[in-house]
Amino acid sequence: MPGARITEGERITLRTLEKEDLPFLQRAYANPEIRYPLGTPLKNLDQLETWTEDEGTDQFLVCLDGKDEDDEDTRPIGAVFVEDASWRRPELVYWLIPDVQGNGYGKEAVSHVIDYVFRVYDTPAVGAGAYAFNDASRGLLESFGFEEEGRIRMDRFVDGRYVDRVSYGLLREEWRERTE
Repeated sequence: MPGARITEGERITLRTLEKEDLPFLQRAYANPEIRYPLGTPLKNLDQLETWTEDEGTDQFLVCLDGKDEDDEDTRPIGAVFVEDASWRRPELVYWLIPDVQGNGYGKEAVSHVIDYVFRVYDTPAVGAGAYAFNDASRGLLESFGFEEEGRIRMDRFVDGRYVDRVSYGLLREEWRERTE
């Protein structure tokens, strides 16, 4: 059962990531449609548990919730992580399972997490990265007003080739202007 509700959107709920959610994460990270765009190596449950215990990362499970008060109809569909938020500029990492991609759930989830970061942390900006081939992720960031701030050429070996990583940033003031 996914964790406590953090915030709700029109169609998704952000919940705390709990130990019981690790098998969902493991299956997702084993899926090449998620693993390759993220550049994430395979991890077993013990490795995932150690990784998710990082106290410097805020972790959200993206869920579709049923109408029951007891949340029995909750379905996890992805995750959003806020890395390094407590000691430097926060960095967003996000993904959804393939069968729900393209339906606006990612946009809703990332929007709520950006709001969260600027409410909780005294940071002038939030960052994110996407591999150059990941047009969907880059388009999502650009739709929020993220600006390309740099490119790391041949950053990682993903699916048989070296790929560039594009770094993005969104200033607090830019976000405030878009949401007011």
